[in-house]
Amino acid sequence: MRKRSLLLLTAVLFTLFIQAQQKVIQLYNGAAPGSESWTWNEATSTNNAWQTDVVYNVSHPTLTMFEPAANAATGTAVIICPGGGFHGLSINSEGYDVAKWLIKKGVTCFVLKYRLVHCLTNDPAAEFMSKVGKPELEAEMKTAIPFAVADGRNAIAYVRNHAEEFGIDKNKIGIIGFSAGGTVTASTAFGYTAENKPDFIAPIYPFFPPEMVNNIPADAPSLFLAVASDDGFQLTPHSVNLYQQWLATKHSAELHIYSTGNHGFGMRVQHLPSDTWIDRFGDWLRQNGFLKLLHPPDWMKNVSDWQLEEWKKKDEERFHSDWQNLGRYKDANSALASASSNKPRVVFMGNSITDGWINADSSFFAGKNYIDRGISGQTTPQMLIRFRPDVIDLKPAVVVILAGINDIAQNTGPMTLEETFGNIVSMVELAKANKIRPVISSVLPAFDFPWRPGLQPADKVIKLNAMLKNYAVKNKVVYLDYFSAMKDERNGLPASLSGDGIHPNLAGYKVMEPLCEKAIAEALKRK
Repeated sequence: MRKRSLLLLTAVLFTLFIQAQQKVIQLYNGAAPGSESWTWNEATSTNNAWQTDVVYNVSHPTLTMFEPAANAATGTAVIICPGGGFHGLSINSEGYDVAKWLIKKGVTCFVLKYRLVHCLTNDPAAEFMSKVGKPELEAEMKTAIPFAVADGRNAIAYVRNHAEEFGIDKNKIGIIGFSAGGTVTASTAFGYTAENKPDFIAPIYPFFPPEMVNNIPADAPSLFLAVASDDGFQLTPHSVNLYQQWLATKHSAELHIYSTGNHGFGMRVQHLPSDTWIDRFGDWLRQNGFLKLLHPPDWMKNVSDWQLEEWKKKDEERFHSDWQNLGRYKDANSALASASSNKPRVVFMGNSITDGWINADSSFFAGKNYIDRGISGQTTPQMLIRFRPDVIDLKPAVVVILAGINDIAQNTGPMTLEETFGNIVSMVELAKANKIRPVISSVLPAFDFPWRPGLQPADKVIKLNAMLKNYAVKNKVVYLDYFSAMKDERNGLPASLSGDGIHPNLAGYKVMEPLCEKAIAEALKRK
C-alpha cells in the first residue's frame, strides 16, 4: 500500500475510532487486609457539593480496566487514582475520563477505587469540606492514607503479575493520581519492591507535604507533575518540592505549573491553559518511550514517533482545509490533460483499496492507460465531490467505482446504507451523463475494522452489495463482484488475501485483477 495511504489509515487508527472495553477486577481475594471489619458498602453520590459523580465508602478495592484496540496497543499500563480528600473519588474527571483519553494513545488503563474514610451521609463532599482545617480530618487521614497507599501498591503488583494476560509490558506500568489520589501515586515511589515498583509516576496537584519525601531510591521512577498556582488547598509547594527533590537526586522529572486552574481541574473543561495538562502528559509519555506500538507494522519500524505526529497534524490540517482532498491529484490531472494514448483510458475511483493497488502491483497498471484515483480513508460523499476533477475531466472511456467500506466504518460520521448507495448511484449517473461507461464494484468482504472494532460490518457489506447489484442489473450497468471470490466463512477477507482483514495484499489484488479486466472489457462493449 502506498506510504501516504498507510499514514492516513494510521491517523484514523490513533485518533477518533478506538473503543473502550471495560471490566471490573477485585483487587483482593476476600476482605482487604486490615479492614476486614468494615461492613459498609460502596455507593455513588450524584448530588453533592462537588457537583460531580463521587464514589464513596469503598471497602472492597477494585480496578476498572479500559483496553485500547489491540492493533493500537503500546503495552503501557497506567493505574489511575481519582481524588476526593480520602472521603470520595471524583470518578469521572479524575478517573474514567482520563482512561478514555489514554486508551486513544494505546494505553491500557485501570481506574483504582481505593479504601476511603467511612462517610455517614450521602454527601461525601460536604462531609469532607466540613472537616477541613480541623483535627478530625487529620486524624482520619492518618488512618485512611496507609490503606489507600497499600491499595495503590497492590494495584501495581496485580497488574504486573497479570501482564501477560492483559497483553501489557511488565516494565511499562505507571500510576497517575489526583489530589488524594496523588498522595497514593507519589507514595508508591518510596519503599517499593520489585513486584510493586511503578515504572513512572504522575501525581497531579497531590497532597504530599515535605515530611512524606524521604530516602528517594537510587532507581526512583521518572516523575511527571501538574498543578495550578491558585490551588485552593495551597498544595502547589508540594509539587514544587517533589520536583526539586527528584532533580537533586538526579532523577528524571517534569513539572507544569499553570497560573490558574485551581484545585481539582482534572479533565474538566474550564477554558484555561490547565485544560491541556493531559496533552503535556501524552507528550511526556511519548518522549519517554511509553507510546510506541507493541506490534507496529513493518513500514512503521523506521518511523519516529515525532514524524508520525507531524504527519497526523498535516492530515488533520488538510482534512479541515480540503475535506474532499481535491488537491491530492490536482497536478497529476493537469499533466494528463494533454496526454494521449491509443488505448482507452480507465479511471479507478476509490479509497485506500484503490489507492494501494498501484503500489502493491504496479505491473497491473503498466502500459494500459489505467489511472489510479484512490484516496485512503475516503467515504462516498468525499468521492462524489471530487468525481468531476478526478474522473469526468479526465474523459475516460470507463470508470471503475469501488467505494462504501469507509462509510460503513463511519470514517466521516454515521451513514445509512441508503445514503452510501445514493452517492454511488450519483457517481454512476454523472459518468453516464458524460458518456463514461461505469463499472460498479462490490464492496470487499470485511468482518471487523482494526481501527474501529465492534461495528460488525459483514452483514452491512452484504446488504449494500445486494443493493448495488440490483441497481446495476436494472440499469444495465456492469457489476464487478469481488465479494464472492474473496470472502471466507465469516464473510470476511481471509488472512491469505489481506494483512488486516480490510486491505488486500498482493495475493488479494491478484484475485481482483482478472475480474476487473473482464468487467472493463464488458463495459467497453456497451454503448
